[in-house]
Amino acid sequence: MPNERWVADALHGPKIAGRKTYLFAFLDDHSRLAVGYRFGFAEDTVRLAAALQPALAARGVPASVYVDNGSAYVDSWLLRACGKLGIRLIHSTPHRPQGRGKIERWFRRVREQFLVEVADSSAEQLAEQGLSPAAALLELNALFTAWVESVYHHSVHSETAQTPLRCWDDGWQATGHGPAMASADALTEAFLWSQWRVVTKTATVSLHGNTYQVEPALAGRARSSWCSPRSTSKSSQCATRTPTTAARYRTASPATPIPKRGPKHPSRPRPRRPGSPTCNWSPTPTTSRSPPKNGSVSMPSTPPGRARHRTASHRRAASLPGSYRSTTP
Repeated sequence: MPNERWVADALHGPKIAGRKTYLFAFLDDHSRLAVGYRFGFAEDTVRLAAALQPALAARGVPASVYVDNGSAYVDSWLLRACGKLGIRLIHSTPHRPQGRGKIERWFRRVREQFLVEVADSSAEQLAEQGLSPAAALLELNALFTAWVESVYHHSVHSETAQTPLRCWDDGWQATGHGPAMASADALTEAFLWSQWRVVTKTATVSLHGNTYQVEPALAGRARSSWCSPRSTSKSSQCATRTPTTAARYRTASPATPIPKRGPKHPSRPRPRRPGSPTCNWSPTPTTSRSPPKNGSVSMPSTPPGRARHRTASHRRAASLPGSYRSTTP
Protein backbone atom coordinates (compact mmCIF):
# COMPACT_ATOMS: atom_id res chain seq x y z
CA MET A 1 0.00 0.00 0.00
CA PRO A 2 1.35 3.49 -0.75
CA ASN A 3 2.45 5.67 2.15
CA GLU A 4 2.99 2.65 4.34
CA ARG A 5 6.69 3.44 4.52
CA TRP A 6 8.97 6.12 3.14
CA VAL A 7 12.70 5.58 2.78
CA ALA A 8 14.96 8.64 3.15
CA ASP A 9 18.63 9.30 2.54
CA ALA A 10 21.04 12.00 1.33
CA LEU A 11 23.28 12.10 -1.75
CA HIS A 12 26.32 14.27 -2.40
CA GLY A 13 25.62 16.49 -5.40
CA PRO A 14 27.60 18.86 -7.60
CA LYS A 15 29.48 21.93 -6.42
CA ILE A 16 28.00 25.39 -6.89
CA ALA A 17 30.44 28.30 -6.52
CA GLY A 18 32.87 25.86 -4.95
CA ARG A 19 30.35 24.70 -2.34
CA LYS A 20 29.16 21.10 -2.24
CA THR A 21 25.44 20.43 -2.48
CA TYR A 22 23.43 17.63 -0.89
CA LEU A 23 20.25 16.00 -2.16
CA PHE A 24 17.69 14.97 0.47
CA ALA A 25 15.17 12.53 -0.98
CA PHE A 26 12.16 10.51 0.23
CA LEU A 27 11.04 7.47 -1.76
CA ASP A 28 7.77 5.58 -1.36
CA ASP A 29 8.63 1.96 -0.59
CA HIS A 30 5.58 0.54 -2.41
CA SER A 31 5.50 2.45 -5.70
CA ARG A 32 9.09 3.83 -5.86
CA LEU A 33 7.57 7.28 -6.27
CA ALA A 34 9.89 10.16 -5.36
CA VAL A 35 7.61 11.95 -2.90
CA GLY A 36 10.09 14.57 -1.69
CA TYR A 37 13.47 15.86 -2.84
CA ARG A 38 15.57 19.01 -2.64
CA PHE A 39 19.19 20.12 -3.05
CA GLY A 40 20.82 22.22 -0.33
CA PHE A 41 24.20 23.57 0.68
CA ALA A 42 24.36 21.63 3.97
CA GLU A 43 23.40 18.22 5.31
CA ASP A 44 21.38 19.44 8.28
CA THR A 45 17.83 19.47 9.59
CA VAL A 46 16.92 22.75 7.85
CA ARG A 47 17.54 21.26 4.39
CA LEU A 48 15.87 18.04 5.48
CA ALA A 49 12.74 20.00 6.41
CA ALA A 50 12.82 21.76 3.03
CA ALA A 51 12.42 18.36 1.37
CA LEU A 52 10.07 16.69 3.87
CA GLN A 53 7.47 19.41 4.46
CA PRO A 54 6.44 19.83 0.76
CA ALA A 55 6.33 16.04 0.45
CA LEU A 56 3.87 15.75 3.32
CA ALA A 57 1.74 18.56 1.92
CA ALA A 58 1.59 17.02 -1.58
CA ARG A 59 1.64 13.24 -1.01
CA GLY A 60 0.09 12.86 2.43
CA VAL A 61 1.36 11.58 5.78
CA PRO A 62 3.04 8.14 5.76
CA ALA A 63 2.73 5.56 8.50
CA SER A 64 6.51 5.33 9.01
CA VAL A 65 9.78 6.79 7.73
CA TYR A 66 12.89 4.63 7.46
CA VAL A 67 16.15 6.61 7.83
CA ASP A 68 19.78 6.03 8.70
CA ASN A 69 21.70 7.28 11.74
CA GLY A 70 23.05 10.50 10.26
CA SER A 71 23.13 13.68 12.34
CA ALA A 72 20.15 15.17 10.49
CA TYR A 73 18.00 12.08 11.10
CA VAL A 74 18.70 11.68 14.83
CA ASP A 75 17.95 15.32 15.64
CA SER A 76 15.27 15.99 18.24
CA TRP A 77 13.48 18.26 15.77
CA LEU A 78 12.72 15.33 13.41
CA LEU A 79 11.50 13.21 16.31
CA ARG A 80 9.18 16.03 17.43
CA ALA A 81 7.83 16.57 13.89
CA CYS A 82 7.10 12.87 13.41
CA GLY A 83 5.46 12.67 16.82
CA LYS A 84 3.19 15.64 16.07
CA LEU A 85 2.02 14.05 12.80
CA GLY A 86 1.77 10.48 14.10
CA ILE A 87 4.64 9.14 11.97
CA ARG A 88 6.75 6.28 13.24
CA LEU A 89 10.45 7.11 12.85
CA ILE A 90 12.60 4.01 12.25
CA HIS A 91 16.40 4.11 12.24
CA SER A 92 18.35 1.44 10.41
CA THR A 93 20.89 -0.78 12.12
CA PRO A 94 24.36 0.78 11.98
CA HIS A 95 26.71 -0.70 9.36
CA ARG A 96 23.83 -2.58 7.67
CA PRO A 97 22.75 -0.65 4.54
CA GLN A 98 20.63 -3.50 3.15
CA GLY A 99 17.40 -1.87 4.31
CA ARG A 100 18.11 1.24 2.20
CA GLY A 101 18.79 -0.69 -1.00
CA LYS A 102 15.81 0.80 -2.88
CA ILE A 103 16.81 4.42 -2.41
CA GLU A 104 20.46 3.59 -3.05
CA ARG A 105 19.38 2.09 -6.39
CA TRP A 106 17.42 5.27 -7.10
CA PHE A 107 20.47 7.40 -6.26
CA ARG A 108 22.49 5.42 -8.78
CA ARG A 109 19.88 6.23 -11.39
CA VAL A 110 20.05 9.91 -10.45
CA ARG A 111 23.81 9.89 -10.92
CA GLU A 112 23.66 8.05 -14.25
CA GLN A 113 20.79 10.00 -15.83
CA PHE A 114 20.80 13.46 -14.22
CA LEU A 115 24.02 14.34 -12.41
CA VAL A 116 26.11 13.14 -15.32
CA GLU A 117 24.89 16.21 -17.24
CA VAL A 118 25.47 18.68 -14.39
CA ALA A 119 28.97 20.09 -14.04
CA ASP A 120 30.56 21.78 -11.06
CA SER A 121 30.67 25.57 -11.16
CA SER A 122 32.99 28.10 -9.58
CA ALA A 123 32.27 31.56 -8.24
CA GLU A 124 33.93 33.14 -11.29
CA GLN A 125 31.72 31.18 -13.68
CA LEU A 126 28.57 32.22 -11.84
CA ALA A 127 29.73 35.85 -11.85
CA GLU A 128 30.15 35.73 -15.62
CA GLN A 129 26.59 34.41 -15.97
CA GLY A 130 25.24 36.98 -13.53
CA LEU A 131 23.99 34.35 -11.07
CA SER A 132 24.34 34.18 -7.33
CA PRO A 133 24.89 30.85 -5.52
CA ALA A 134 21.30 30.95 -4.25
CA ALA A 135 19.94 31.52 -7.77
CA ALA A 136 22.09 28.70 -9.14
CA LEU A 137 20.77 26.38 -6.42
CA LEU A 138 17.18 27.26 -7.32
CA GLU A 139 17.94 26.50 -10.95
CA LEU A 140 19.41 23.12 -10.01
CA ASN A 141 16.28 22.24 -8.00
CA ALA A 142 14.04 23.32 -10.89
CA LEU A 143 15.96 21.14 -13.36
CA PHE A 144 15.84 18.17 -11.01
CA THR A 145 12.10 18.58 -10.43
CA ALA A 146 11.55 18.60 -14.21
CA TRP A 147 13.58 15.40 -14.58
CA VAL A 148 11.73 13.58 -11.79
CA GLU A 149 8.21 14.58 -12.86
CA SER A 150 8.68 14.19 -16.62
CA VAL A 151 11.22 11.37 -16.95
CA TYR A 152 11.51 9.22 -13.84
CA HIS A 153 7.84 9.05 -12.81
CA HIS A 154 6.89 7.97 -16.34
CA SER A 155 9.58 5.29 -16.76
CA VAL A 156 8.70 1.64 -16.21
CA HIS A 157 10.37 0.22 -13.12
CA SER A 158 12.12 -3.14 -13.48
CA GLU A 159 10.65 -4.64 -10.27
CA THR A 160 7.08 -3.30 -10.28
CA ALA A 161 6.70 -3.53 -14.10
CA GLN A 162 4.86 -0.20 -13.86
CA THR A 163 5.73 3.42 -13.83
CA PRO A 164 6.03 4.87 -10.31
CA LEU A 165 3.11 7.23 -10.93
CA ARG A 166 0.84 4.42 -12.23
CA CYS A 167 1.77 2.15 -9.30
CA TRP A 168 1.00 5.01 -6.91
CA ASP A 169 -2.45 5.60 -8.39
CA ASP A 170 -3.31 1.89 -8.61
CA GLY A 171 -2.35 1.37 -5.01
CA TRP A 172 -4.81 4.02 -3.78
CA GLN A 173 -7.55 2.70 -6.02
CA ALA A 174 -7.08 -0.77 -4.53
CA THR A 175 -7.41 0.58 -0.98
CA GLY A 176 -10.55 2.54 -1.81
CA HIS A 177 -9.38 5.84 -0.31
CA GLY A 178 -6.74 8.48 -0.82
CA PRO A 179 -3.74 9.45 1.28
CA ALA A 180 -4.19 10.95 4.73
CA MET A 181 -3.55 14.67 4.35
CA ALA A 182 -2.43 16.92 7.18
CA SER A 183 -3.81 20.42 7.56
CA ALA A 184 -1.65 23.45 6.92
CA ASP A 185 -1.77 24.43 10.59
CA ALA A 186 -0.68 20.94 11.67
CA LEU A 187 2.27 21.00 9.27
CA THR A 188 3.31 24.45 10.45
CA GLU A 189 3.14 23.38 14.10
CA ALA A 190 5.09 20.17 13.45
CA PHE A 191 7.96 21.90 11.65
CA LEU A 192 8.63 24.58 14.26
CA TRP A 193 11.76 24.45 16.37
CA SER A 194 11.01 24.17 20.08
CA GLN A 195 13.38 24.96 22.93
CA TRP A 196 13.00 25.79 26.63
CA ARG A 197 14.24 29.30 27.41
CA VAL A 198 14.10 31.60 30.46
CA VAL A 199 12.69 35.05 29.67
CA THR A 200 15.07 37.85 30.62
CA LYS A 201 14.14 40.89 32.69
CA THR A 202 13.68 42.86 29.47
CA ALA A 203 11.03 40.33 28.26
CA THR A 204 13.21 38.80 25.52
CA VAL A 205 14.36 35.29 24.68
CA SER A 206 17.23 34.08 22.50
CA LEU A 207 16.68 31.16 20.16
CA HIS A 208 19.20 29.94 17.55
CA GLY A 209 20.97 33.29 17.40
CA ASN A 210 17.77 35.34 17.08
CA THR A 211 16.26 37.61 19.72
CA TYR A 212 12.50 37.67 20.24
CA GLN A 213 10.35 40.02 22.27
CA VAL A 214 7.59 38.45 24.36
CA GLU A 215 4.96 39.66 26.78
CA PRO A 216 6.37 41.56 29.81
CA ALA A 217 4.38 39.33 32.16
CA LEU A 218 6.60 36.37 31.19
CA ALA A 219 9.79 37.92 32.58
CA GLY A 220 11.66 35.45 34.76
CA ARG A 221 9.62 32.45 33.69
CA ALA A 222 10.78 29.37 31.85
CA ARG A 223 8.83 28.91 28.65
CA SER A 224 8.83 26.76 25.55
CA SER A 225 9.60 28.86 22.48
CA TRP A 226 8.81 27.97 18.89
CA CYS A 227 10.14 29.51 15.70
CA SER A 228 10.36 28.62 12.04
CA PRO A 229 13.96 28.03 10.92
CA ARG A 230 13.24 29.52 7.48
CA SER A 231 11.34 32.67 8.52
CA THR A 232 13.73 34.28 11.01
CA SER A 233 16.59 36.69 10.52
CA LYS A 234 19.36 38.11 12.65
CA SER A 235 18.29 41.11 14.71
CA SER A 236 19.66 42.81 17.80
CA GLN A 237 16.73 45.22 18.25
CA CYS A 238 14.15 43.31 20.24
CA ALA A 239 11.56 46.07 20.08
CA THR A 240 11.35 45.91 16.31
CA ARG A 241 10.74 42.17 16.14
CA THR A 242 7.22 40.80 15.87
CA PRO A 243 6.64 38.05 18.42
CA THR A 244 6.36 34.79 16.52
CA THR A 245 6.60 32.40 19.44
CA ALA A 246 4.06 30.93 21.84
CA ALA A 247 4.47 30.25 25.55
CA ARG A 248 3.73 27.49 27.99
CA TYR A 249 4.24 28.23 31.67
CA ARG A 250 6.31 26.03 33.97
CA THR A 251 6.01 28.04 37.20
CA ALA A 252 2.95 29.30 39.04
CA SER A 253 4.33 32.85 39.34
CA PRO A 254 7.54 34.63 38.41
CA ALA A 255 8.40 35.06 42.10
CA THR A 256 8.21 31.33 42.84
CA PRO A 257 11.59 29.72 42.16
CA ILE A 258 11.92 26.09 41.22
CA PRO A 259 13.15 24.27 44.36
CA LYS A 260 16.42 22.45 44.06
CA ARG A 261 16.62 18.81 44.90
CA GLY A 262 18.32 18.16 48.25
CA PRO A 263 20.65 15.31 49.19
CA LYS A 264 19.37 11.78 48.99
CA HIS A 265 20.04 11.05 52.70
CA PRO A 266 19.90 14.36 54.62
CA SER A 267 19.75 12.64 58.04
CA ARG A 268 22.78 10.43 57.49
CA PRO A 269 25.91 12.00 59.11
CA ARG A 270 28.82 12.57 56.84
CA PRO A 271 31.83 10.44 57.86
CA ARG A 272 34.93 12.40 58.78
CA ARG A 273 38.55 11.37 58.77
CA PRO A 274 40.17 10.93 62.17
CA GLY A 275 42.44 13.82 62.94
CA SER A 276 40.42 16.41 61.03
CA PRO A 277 39.59 19.68 62.89
CA THR A 278 35.89 18.83 63.03
CA CYS A 279 36.38 15.30 64.28
CA ASN A 280 35.30 14.74 67.89
CA TRP A 281 38.39 12.76 68.89
CA SER A 282 40.17 12.95 72.17
CA PRO A 283 43.15 10.91 73.37
CA THR A 284 42.55 8.26 75.98
CA PRO A 285 43.52 9.65 79.39
CA THR A 286 46.27 7.81 81.26
CA THR A 287 46.27 7.43 85.05
CA SER A 288 49.95 6.85 85.55
CA ARG A 289 53.08 7.20 83.54
CA SER A 290 56.38 5.42 84.03
CA PRO A 291 59.44 7.60 84.52
CA PRO A 292 61.50 8.24 81.42
CA LYS A 293 64.42 5.95 80.80
CA ASN A 294 67.97 7.18 80.17
CA GLY A 295 66.93 10.74 80.81
CA SER A 296 64.79 10.95 77.67
CA VAL A 297 61.73 13.13 77.55
CA SER A 298 58.42 11.37 76.97
CA MET A 299 56.17 12.89 74.34
CA PRO A 300 52.40 13.10 74.67
CA SER A 301 50.29 10.70 72.71
CA THR A 302 49.15 11.91 69.30
CA PRO A 303 45.99 11.32 67.32
CA PRO A 304 46.07 8.35 64.91
CA GLY A 305 45.94 10.62 61.86
CA ARG A 306 49.12 12.44 62.86
CA ALA A 307 51.08 9.63 64.49
CA ARG A 308 53.05 8.77 61.38
CA HIS A 309 54.04 12.37 60.74
CA ARG A 310 55.21 13.05 64.31
CA THR A 311 57.03 9.73 64.58
CA ALA A 312 59.09 10.54 61.52
CA SER A 313 59.88 13.99 62.95
CA HIS A 314 60.96 12.51 66.24
CA ARG A 315 63.23 10.06 64.48
CA ARG A 316 64.95 12.85 62.60
CA ALA A 317 65.26 14.91 65.78
CA ALA A 318 66.71 11.96 67.72
CA SER A 319 69.55 11.54 65.25
CA LEU A 320 70.82 15.10 65.84
CA PRO A 321 73.36 15.70 68.64
CA GLY A 322 72.19 17.77 71.57
CA SER A 323 68.50 17.20 70.92
CA TYR A 324 65.99 16.63 73.59
CA ARG A 325 65.83 12.95 72.66
CA SER A 326 69.54 12.36 73.06
CA THR A 327 70.78 10.57 76.18
CA THR A 328 72.54 12.37 79.01
CA PRO A 329 76.29 11.75 79.48
